[in-house]
Amino acid sequence: MHPAYSVIFLTTLIGAGQGLFLALYSGQLYSVFKLLPEESPVSFYALGSLLVLVLLVAGLASSFFHLGRPERGWRAAARWRTSWLSREVIVLPAFIGAVAAWGLVHYLDWNPVLLTVSGDIEIHLSLLIGAVTTLLCFTLFLCTAMIYACIKMLQEWATPLTVVNYTLLGGSSGFILATVFAAWQGSGMTWFFGAWSIILTGAAFVTRTTSLFRNARLRHKSTLESAIGIRHAQIQQKSQGSMTGSFNTREYFHGASQRKFRSIKWIFLVLVFPVPILLVGAGMGTQLTGLLLTAFLVQYAGLLMERWFFFAQANHPQNLYYQTV
Repeated sequence: MHPAYSVIFLTTLIGAGQGLFLALYSGQLYSVFKLLPEESPVSFYALGSLLVLVLLVAGLASSFFHLGRPERGWRAAARWRTSWLSREVIVLPAFIGAVAAWGLVHYLDWNPVLLTVSGDIEIHLSLLIGAVTTLLCFTLFLCTAMIYACIKMLQEWATPLTVVNYTLLGGSSGFILATVFAAWQGSGMTWFFGAWSIILTGAAFVTRTTSLFRNARLRHKSTLESAIGIRHAQIQQKSQGSMTGSFNTREYFHGASQRKFRSIKWIFLVLVFPVPILLVGAGMGTQLTGLLLTAFLVQYAGLLMERWFFFAQANHPQNLYYQTV
């Protein structure tokens, strides 16, 4: 498939935003149960939620560059009963609204206690809003990944690993960004976020490499015979019907050489996984925020390549006929 840069930025930006929210809400939950120190509602949670919103809105804005008629984009939500894309179009704004509500409660410091558990554990309004937002967050991960995983004819995508990889990679980038944010704030949650970012990055490495090994061994169900609808034991293609490229060759093939294709795979494997882990570990050990920020930026650059590779690796059955012109 031909990678659309608008979709690449959409999926990586909202994934980082989702991961950052999960990190902030996890920190709040741990602090409620006295496992982590409490943080300022305004300077930590409200400001952190603002950063989440910036990432989500930037991702949403990039998606409009993928539309031929952006003013009709709202119609994409019409098929929500059967289309994962329509569900994503609905869930993403709902998630943005929920994050805004969670951040606003912290910013206004209007966070009444709803109930008390075990005598000293107080359940505030923000925890309830955060729980709903967390549900929307994982639903958004599911909807985004299932847009591709539900296409059975693209065997590279049609696997549960697609959903797992989208979730873990988003969580990894979000938790690394949370580590940067906590270090900049001088928060006691820096080690918590950093440790979980390393765990999530390691888990993402396992699942992403598993999907690469799986796809390398795929035996495609489609053949040249099934592509053109002719059942014959020996078919030789002499021409694809045109001398130049067409919509089919531009939209369903990445156009890169095999050398470039393989190079991008190895580059993203290095930038997304071992380099950020090493930089986060060094950053936590030296308390240098610059190292942690570098870890996030390096990984995000790698994620752009990873997402390009994800789209490019999907081999549309029509390429059996149109080849690679």
